[in-house]
Amino acid sequence: MPETQNFHHHEQRQHRQRHMITVVKNGRLNPDVRLWTGLSAIAVAGLMVVEFLVQALLVGARPTLDDSAALADFMARTANQTLFTILIDTFLMASLIVFLSGFRQLITHTRPDLQWIADIAFASGLLFIAVTLVGDAMEGGTALDTMGLAPDASSLRALTVGHTLMFGSIGCTLNALVAAASGYLIVTSEAFPRWTGWLAYAVAALNLLSVPTMFGGTSPDSFFAAGGAATAMLATFPWLVWVACIGLVAIRDRRRLEDLPHEVRAAAGKPGGTTATAV
Repeated sequence: MPETQNFHHHEQRQHRQRHMITVVKNGRLNPDVRLWTGLSAIAVAGLMVVEFLVQALLVGARPTLDDSAALADFMARTANQTLFTILIDTFLMASLIVFLSGFRQLITHTRPDLQWIADIAFASGLLFIAVTLVGDAMEGGTALDTMGLAPDASSLRALTVGHTLMFGSIGCTLNALVAAASGYLIVTSEAFPRWTGWLAYAVAALNLLSVPTMFGGTSPDSFFAAGGAATAMLATFPWLVWVACIGLVAIRDRRRLEDLPHEVRAAAGKPGGTTATAV
């Protein structure tokens, strides 16, 4: 039994070393890309949960868009909550940039020949962030339009319809591309456990299923409305689960000093030591 445990420990250690990126300069280790990828992923997941709770508990469901008086009253009543949600989303998108950058680095370090596919995932993720921030600005406009101003129901309606598509079908299409490319990268490179790659494929399929909701109208009571509950359940939450899984795996396999090669540990202990190793 002790021999079996030692064998498994040796295998786990070799796995960590295979996908480790280490640079020691002037006796100091560089930031651990796996650790920061994991921390940013956990931040994305946590902020998304907080944002959902604020949206569900403090903002609530909006009235129908053709009820101008009720829509203006709702926007005025929830203006501060809406702006708070957008503030959370801004930090969420910043964390997502760190996550996408770290994920890309881990893949290209393991399989440099897959860089062009990693670039597709990274670029799609950045475009998703840009679209989301534009949608946030439009939603923020509905809140600002009611603060110290007479609400304009027509502008509130136009802004709401616009950001609904961005948060719905447009975002789902981009997320599907990110997830599909990431799934292929993981399964091919084995930089992460293969099950996270298959999970990414499932997330991509669910996001594609959410794209036709753009034809479902804007009724807040319809499950398949544009940007409605179907988008949250089929696209947003599966995406959240995948990001969290990648983050936990990355933190589990983060760099540990005892797992580093002897020469790297020696260089880390010397003020002028400089070395670079990719194992």
